Amino acid sequence: MHNDYIYKDIKIKDVRVNSGDSGFLIYNQDVAVLYDSGFSFTGFDMAENIKAILGERKLDYILLTHSHYDHVLGSANVLRYWPDAKVVAGSYTADIFKRPGARAVMMEMDNKFAEKCGICEYEYCGDELRVDIPVEQGDVIVAGNLRFKVISLPGHTKCSIGFYLEEYSLLLSSETLGVYDGNKAIMPSFLVSFKDSLESIDKIVKVKPERILCPH
Repeated sequence: MHNDYIYKDIKIKDVRVNSGDSGFLIYNQDVAVLYDSGFSFTGFDMAENIKAILGERKLDYILLTHSHYDHVLGSANVLRYWPDAKVVAGSYTADIFKRPGARAVMMEMDNKFAEKCGICEYEYCGDELRVDIPVEQGDVIVAGNLRFKVISLPGHTKCSIGFYLEEYSLLLSSETLGVYDGNKAIMPSFLVSFKDSLESIDKIVKVKPERILCPH
């Protein structure tokens, strides 16, 4: 795990477990929020990473940027540790979670990537996926003293969203805006629409966040 990034009164901790994972813990004295949750096969290890940081504190919210397996499946594992945490995701993502075909594809992809990583046996929790608070463009999630404004960001997927902490000028981005390569570059990651991606980028340009936290 990486060191804390401290900004004003919040800390951001990288709780990812494996290459390709996506999960960051954002917390202060009032509230603890997980931004994306990674794979199912790394989900319990991510939960342990979170527990090592929070101790006896609870996890309050899980914010999901879109419905892809490498961002959402771990939420079910994490909820085994903190069942009262509220899962926030776009209404489109909530609908996808209800589709047996979509769930089957997620499980297949998780299994294949787990095998690629040398993991052949693990407890798959994806059947327990849920969304407690479905959101749309402009909705605001009040988490303790933090206010996350929902911004629709289609392009990577139709269901991609971001969460903007206006008071901190901090955007929790989606893959539509790109993925940081770990060095200096932001890699494009549009899958369903190049046009929608450009419009989403323009939307964020107008918001003018001072800081952007990229997934992965």
